[in-house]
Amino acid sequence: MTKKPPATNDAVVPLRPTRPCPICGKPSDRTYYPFCSKRCADRDLHGWLSGAYAIPAVEAEREDEDERGD
Repeated sequence: MTKKPPATNDAVVPLRPTRPCPICGKPSDRTYYPFCSKRCADRDLHGWLSGAYAIPAVEAEREDEDERGD
């Protein structure tokens, strides 16, 4: 019996279409999706870790204390 060679990455059909890299605009790579390279993925990670990206927070109003008169 002969064994079949293992499938290569080229034989696999991607489930999602390639999109442009959000950092530089080049086509994304499956290994670093949604980025095109490790460099762009690292740049994005650095942005999060350095605080360049932030999700705005809205503080809740404190109506409880105002109504009680405390």
